[in-house]
Amino acid sequence: MPERDTNAAGAREAGPAALQVEIPDHLFVIFGATGDLAHRKLLPALHHVLTNAATGRGCVLGVSRSELDDAAFRDQVHGALEARDLDPEAMSAWCEECVHYEPVGNGDETDYERIRARIQRIEADQDLPGNRVFYLALPPQVFEPTIRALGASGLNDGPGWTRIVVEKPFGHDLASARELNAIVHEYYEESQIYRIDHYLGKQTVQNLLVFRFANAMFESLWNRDRIERVEITVAEALGVEGRGGYYDGAGAVRDMIQNHLTQLMTLVAMEVPTTFHADAIRREKIKVLESVSPIAPENVVLGQYVAGEADGEALPGYREEEGVPPDSRTETFAALKVEIANWRWQGVPFFLRTGKRMAVRSTRIAVRFRCAPVSIFEDEAQVRSVEPNVLLITLQPDEGFDLFFEVKAPSEPFRVVTRRLDFRYDEAFGALPDAYETLLLDIVQGDQTLFVHAQEVEASWQLYAPVLERIHFGEEPVQRYPAGSWGPPCDSLIERWTWGEEGVDVMDEDVPANPPQGRNSASGEARSTSDA
Repeated sequence: MPERDTNAAGAREAGPAALQVEIPDHLFVIFGATGDLAHRKLLPALHHVLTNAATGRGCVLGVSRSELDDAAFRDQVHGALEARDLDPEAMSAWCEECVHYEPVGNGDETDYERIRARIQRIEADQDLPGNRVFYLALPPQVFEPTIRALGASGLNDGPGWTRIVVEKPFGHDLASARELNAIVHEYYEESQIYRIDHYLGKQTVQNLLVFRFANAMFESLWNRDRIERVEITVAEALGVEGRGGYYDGAGAVRDMIQNHLTQLMTLVAMEVPTTFHADAIRREKIKVLESVSPIAPENVVLGQYVAGEADGEALPGYREEEGVPPDSRTETFAALKVEIANWRWQGVPFFLRTGKRMAVRSTRIAVRFRCAPVSIFEDEAQVRSVEPNVLLITLQPDEGFDLFFEVKAPSEPFRVVTRRLDFRYDEAFGALPDAYETLLLDIVQGDQTLFVHAQEVEASWQLYAPVLERIHFGEEPVQRYPAGSWGPPCDSLIERWTWGEEGVDVMDEDVPANPPQGRNSASGEARSTSDA
């Protein structure tokens, strides 16, 4: 029998500080190494992975257009790591030993030959076996020339293994995604390609698979007979934050629905894979996408935030943001009803909802179970109704889950109240590792489970192509909603959201905004379903 750790204090040792794993010796090459993503996410996460490995080591080669030398880049890396409250001497020693830099110049053939020669020198000096990761932390418009230049210079192969990592967005629509897949497949096998979606690196997202397939009590209920609907919400409290120019050409469907929320939907809806391996899991996710029915116009609600306020602070409207045209029709909110036409989910709607300038920042999945076909308690004079059970999975922040169920209150007259069982990751395990730490470790170890397959990318774009076409031609109305709210009315889509509605302070208590006749969100006390 596997050992069970019932000591929460002991379990905390399994947090991010104890990332003792084996990694192969390798060189990690970051294109766009002086950019915001590299400094905020990649370099701190990579430092943590490499310095906490039980065995094996890695070196970093930064590549960008900036004309820097090793010393200047090491100073930048040191600055990126300072926020981690690390030993300054240890940081300096790591940077001096493991961090290198090579400018890309004009990106022509000669420049890439120089980069290749530098890679070979570092591997020789550091006694590395030729295992290489090429991470493209670059704007989407330079993916193609960079991939072609790497391939033309022979950097798609090497003495050891070679892997290429491509950040989202992978394409702007179905045609561009197919074109980019064709280009990267000219030089790399699918087994070498890691299309990254940082949402899949969150520990709570990965736990969806464990929650479903390691707990038979839930998997046996995970079907159309027991589940009424599934709601997936990714709410962002921030606006476009200086990305107005980029965002206005994307919108909520491209920026969030097509990738993050769709990936979450496939993990919730997929069939049991034959093994817990990348190929088997990704195959089942693709089947889900291929089973989705066309999304009709009446199953789409779009919105754009206007000026509002939150916590007494005035918030600008989307059209007032820097880089946004004053007549923009780009959606900052999208809610869709998705129907999966297979034996498990026929008739069970999946509601996907995301928006900027929402009331709170939170990512949650609400699984609403069906009520009993007949309620024996409605004959009781003091009992109005029995509400359905809800499983609320919180992916961020305050990661964990809550299971809401009905019980009899120990009092007279007869009353049915809602209570919950809850689990929080930080209480059991301490702080969770950053999503990028998880993904970078998987890349180095060659595990593609949390990365998106070429067929997934194309199937997802194909699913939303009609919606995007209607948006492009102005055939989907875009409603206005105040910044700091829960978005525009979605009455045409869903009668009432299980979690997240106007008039409820959801931050006071991690509960659905509309539990059985409402849980008192201010006090946390369950309320009776009786009239008394």
